[in-house]
Amino acid sequence: MVDYCPDKPQQVRTAAEHVGKVTETVLEETLSTESQSSPRPVSVEALPGYPGTLTDAPAVRWRGSRVKRALDIVLAGTGLLFSSPLWSLIALAIKLEDRGPIFYRQDRVGKDGKVFQVLKFRSMVPDAEAVVGPMQSGDDDPRVTRVGRAMRVTALDELPQLWNILIGQMSFVGPRALRPGEIEVNGRGECVPLEGIPGYAERHAVVPGMTGLAQVYAPRDIPRLQKFRYDVLYIRRRTLWLDLRLIAVSFWISIRGRWEHRERKF
Repeated sequence: MVDYCPDKPQQVRTAAEHVGKVTETVLEETLSTESQSSPRPVSVEALPGYPGTLTDAPAVRWRGSRVKRALDIVLAGTGLLFSSPLWSLIALAIKLEDRGPIFYRQDRVGKDGKVFQVLKFRSMVPDAEAVVGPMQSGDDDPRVTRVGRAMRVTALDELPQLWNILIGQMSFVGPRALRPGEIEVNGRGECVPLEGIPGYAERHAVVPGMTGLAQVYAPRDIPRLQKFRYDVLYIRRRTLWLDLRLIAVSFWISIRGRWEHRERKF
C-alpha cells in the first residue's frame, strides 16, 4: 500500500509508478505461464485486441480463499472505521444539491448468479433509469450530478460497498458486479443483453469485487466481450499476491482521481 504524503508528491508518484510497473510484470508473468498444451502467451497489453478464445488460459485452482476472506474482513472493517467522517460530509453534499436520497441500492449479480443488493452513495439524479433502464453511464451523462461526478473520479461513491465486502457479498478484488438485465449498445446502435455475451456466466464463479484486473487495466470503452476476457483470465490465474498488487494500484488511482479516465488510469 502506498502512503499518501502531500508534502512529498514526487516520492509518492515514483512509488506508485513502481507499484504499477511491478503489478504489470506480475500480471504478465502470471497470465503468460501457459502449459505445454496451451503455448500461446497472453499479456495484459494483448487483451484489448486479443484474438484467441477464453480457453487459451488453463485453469489454476487458488487455495488461498480463506486468507482472501480474512483480508477482506480486516480491510473492510478498517475502511469503514476510518472513512466514517467522510460519510457525513458526502451525505450533506448530496442532500444540499437536490434534496434527494443519500444512498442508492442496486440489484447486482454475485457468485453463482445469486442476486444481492449493493449499497452506493447516489451519484445520479433520482429515478435516473426510469426511461433508459439499466445502462452504464457514459461521458457527459446528464443523469450524473455534480457531486456524483466528483465522487466517481475518486470512487467515493462506492465507499458503502465496504459493508457488502464485510458481510461476504463482495470482495476487494474480483470481476465487477453487473446488474441483472444490464445492456450494452454495440457499434450498430443495437441494445445487447450482457447475459448473451461470451464470458458472462464464467464471471460468476467467484465473488465480485470493488476493483479487479478489468477495472484497473481494461480501457473503459472497449466492448464487454473483451472486458470479460480480463475477468475470466483473473479467475483462472488469481493469487493473493496479485490481489494485493491490484489493491495498491487501485488506492493510488483513487488518490489521483483517475477512475473516469478512458485509457490508462495510473
